[in-house]
Amino acid sequence: MSALSVVSVVIAADPPKRLDKALSRDVPVEASLSRSRMAKLLEEGAIKQNGVVQTDPRAKVSEGDVFEITVPFAAESHILPEDIPLEVVFEDDDLIVVNKPVGMVVHPAPGSPNGTLVNALMFHCGDTLSGVGGTKRPGIVHRIDKETSGLLVAAKSDVAHHSLAKQFAAHTVVRHYHAVVYGMPDANDPRVRGVKGVNFESGNIMKITTHLARHKNDRQRQAVLFHGGRHAVTRSRIVMPLGTPAVASLIECWLETGRTHQIRVHMAHAGHSLIGDPTYGGRRKLSEKVVGVGGVEAVRAFPRQALHAATLGFVHPVTKEKMQFKAPMPADMVGLIQALGGDIDSLP
Repeated sequence: MSALSVVSVVIAADPPKRLDKALSRDVPVEASLSRSRMAKLLEEGAIKQNGVVQTDPRAKVSEGDVFEITVPFAAESHILPEDIPLEVVFEDDDLIVVNKPVGMVVHPAPGSPNGTLVNALMFHCGDTLSGVGGTKRPGIVHRIDKETSGLLVAAKSDVAHHSLAKQFAAHTVVRHYHAVVYGMPDANDPRVRGVKGVNFESGNIMKITTHLARHKNDRQRQAVLFHGGRHAVTRSRIVMPLGTPAVASLIECWLETGRTHQIRVHMAHAGHSLIGDPTYGGRRKLSEKVVGVGGVEAVRAFPRQALHAATLGFVHPVTKEKMQFKAPMPADMVGLIQALGGDIDSLP
């Protein structure tokens, strides 16, 4: 096993009782070793405690114990780098934030083996990837749909991957989306107030609370449940009514949880599906008298769900700085809003 480095760790005062927890506490941040990565190294016999190979994560440790961790070269990933342009919003040694374009899949899959964001990141990051899980690859901690644009963060090291994954699991990451939906999700509408799982909070904020699971007849879809599945909470507010009277609206959504298709399926459940959504939206007929011929045509021709990941905020895994990024609305959504009579000068 060719070693990239040997990391030395001296256990500080008042260590946790378990070896794995003590190492996680005292290992240098610059080593980029998460607890899960060290667990694998323990299994592989790559960690010595006071000169003796140790493989038990529950072994006892004492102040002053010296550990030597042999970290192998990160294995090359089977995913091939591809020279695909990326809009990089922020990048340092630990992570990268990009503004993903419409039409790009995040991770290779049987139906999309290449041309993905991961392929592009492999090329862009090159040798700066320190080996997530022992493999040279970016750590994907969340995804957005192929036809959704906007912000996404990926880890470049084990430490960043572990920290970001914990933040997403704890629902502390700030994620705000902009969407163009049919109708007005308004507290004054008795119909929407009567939908199970839908409530309104002060400020005309709609809160949708359900469970979500794969549709029993269509594995590509998610279905709303109230028993079983995974807990899901979405909040939204109206940003701009569209049409006179309003037959559509630009809304802001934010996630308490992050489930597959969550905003799309929740807004459809509330009766305010996203314009252009081929899976949950359907095609509703709008009146030319209300939005004009141009508005009707713009809605009919819009080729994707009108959804954009506009804001992303988290705590930096290493510096502990609170970070927040914003991505401007893409041109196709701006054009749709304008065609529906929206004031583009007041767009967020």
